[in-house]
Amino acid sequence: MALPPPDPQFVLRGTSAAVHTLHFSCGGPEPDIPLLFSGSENGFIHVWNLRTHRVDTALDGHGRKSVYCVETMGGKDRLLSQGRDQRICLWDLAEGRTAVTDSVFTEHVGFCRCSLLKVAQGRWLMAMAARSLEEVQILELPSKTSVCTLKPEVGAKLGMPMCLKLWQLNCDSQPVLLAGYEDGSVVLWNVSMGKALSQLICHQEPVMSLDFDAEKAKGISGSSEKVLSIWSLNEQQNLQVYKTHKLVNAGISDITIRPDKKILATAGWDHRIRIFGWKKLKPLAVLDYHTATVHCVSFSDHSTPQERLLAAGSKDQRISVWSIYAQT
Repeated sequence: MALPPPDPQFVLRGTSAAVHTLHFSCGGPEPDIPLLFSGSENGFIHVWNLRTHRVDTALDGHGRKSVYCVETMGGKDRLLSQGRDQRICLWDLAEGRTAVTDSVFTEHVGFCRCSLLKVAQGRWLMAMAARSLEEVQILELPSKTSVCTLKPEVGAKLGMPMCLKLWQLNCDSQPVLLAGYEDGSVVLWNVSMGKALSQLICHQEPVMSLDFDAEKAKGISGSSEKVLSIWSLNEQQNLQVYKTHKLVNAGISDITIRPDKKILATAGWDHRIRIFGWKKLKPLAVLDYHTATVHCVSFSDHSTPQERLLAAGSKDQRISVWSIYAQT
């Protein structure tokens, strides 16, 4: 008999708004305090102390416009956030500071999260949806130098980029970008050459979220439909459909593969979080706690597997935190 799904280990309340993005920073050595960053619809970023389950700091840098992306940049003191004020902010949180040190004006009106890739010590590439509706711009940080602008071929009609994932196989290989578009297709871009290598139509509706496992050369995407699409990348850099998985209810806001590549989680419009085995996409659990759309899911970066957590943020203004290591 299957085990009943677990309850959340704890629930974080106090954002006073829908939660749109989550990011853990738990991998530091003792006595570092494990943290969870959340971005909300009211423009605040909350820094949660996972020992006390309380907010340590509330950051306000997006003019009360929704924050939909938060990432740390090599440690918990350097933070990047992106909001509906069309700005990407860089923060310095060392020694209790709460200052925005720099920002990039994106001029993009959608809600496509930027993607970061560390390319050297203190150097990052950032992909972001650009001012022109179909374009993606790649910048180098912290210099903000433009690397390239990725433009679909004339007449391609991909629509707006909806989700982005920068990656590279190893530190010697070329950076590549996977982008999911409004027309339901996923495109693989060579960043150095600024050209599309492959395109695959994965969905009938806009691609809402995607994640990619570079080691297995396999990715997964979700849309507003009742289907998850799993696709692979062959040696010739061509994307191909690997399999699809039918869902009970339509609508996926977010997908994330756990760093150990064993399981993945999806955030559903049906208020539920679903856990799958990544190898065969076997359904493992349905976590039913929230009372509104789940907007985001994130796995913690704890160094010991037993401590690993999954967090989910919802329109119901709550963040549920789960320990599901034992089930996998």
